[in-house]
Amino acid sequence: MSAAVETGRPVPKDELRGDASPALARAAARARRAPLLPALVFTIVMTQLPFVATLVISFMNWNAYYPDERSFAGIDNFRRVVTDDVIWDAVVTTVELTVTVVVASVILGLLIALLLDRKFWGRGIVRTMLIAPFLVVPVASALVFKHAIYNPEYGLLNGTITWVWGLFGDTTPPQPDWISSFPLLSIQLNLIWQWTPFMMLILLAGLQGRPLDVIEAARIDGAGSWQIFRSMTLPHLRQYIELGALLGSIYVVQNFDAVFTITSGGLGTANLPYTIYTTFYNAQDYGLASAAGVVVVIATIIIATFALRTVSSLFREEGGR
Repeated sequence: MSAAVETGRPVPKDELRGDASPALARAAARARRAPLLPALVFTIVMTQLPFVATLVISFMNWNAYYPDERSFAGIDNFRRVVTDDVIWDAVVTTVELTVTVVVASVILGLLIALLLDRKFWGRGIVRTMLIAPFLVVPVASALVFKHAIYNPEYGLLNGTITWVWGLFGDTTPPQPDWISSFPLLSIQLNLIWQWTPFMMLILLAGLQGRPLDVIEAARIDGAGSWQIFRSMTLPHLRQYIELGALLGSIYVVQNFDAVFTITSGGLGTANLPYTIYTTFYNAQDYGLASAAGVVVVIATIIIATFALRTVSSLFREEGGR
């Protein structure tokens, strides 16, 4: 028997179609979102509340050495951030460190990806070995470079120089102190070693998505390997290169481990994260350190926005194929 006969009222069209009422639809939507609520609350508590606290402190004159002088400072801390010579030196060091590491990692990652894109025996083992540096804990990686590679007495670099020198002469080989002589380069080499596998993975994924039928047609038409790479492979990898460079920039800008472990910020290697650390823990200037941290977060958000746009465009292209 129909609902109209049982209740004596006309049945709405949505019930005749079997559609749920708006109230039931909203209830179903809330039920679907409910399991995500704890994760959302946890994310807000662990990420947004500390940032809000940092933002509030950045507008305060707060130095632990002068607890009685705590007051509202307005934008004075941000003015000090943009006029402080020490912070500007740290900005220049951060930019130099980031650009060098990202560019070198992308170039080396592209060369290795091109080699690994070819078929050869043991390719899986070689890929695993080349990915390993990216899986090493950053502090452990920095310690290995500091003591096992750069050490002037028993390090790998000086040991190699001594061995090669002994093949060509009997004179005493040079034993430079690499960290003291090339402090920023020492950090850059460590980060390049760590981030090249990351770039390699992204670019290798891009290489495996190339239209092979088009490449074969170009080879049949007489195109050489360099022409195919320049006119077809490189344009196809452009967005993957942009994505790797942007993601690498986000992480290298925030790098603290290598600077702290290898040089302790000395010899002109103090980048922004290390300068914020010393401002907070050594100078105990919470307001200035928080303002510098907010500036770094804003710069990172800008870079991340470009990264997300690149990722979205990649997904749109993959979905359109």
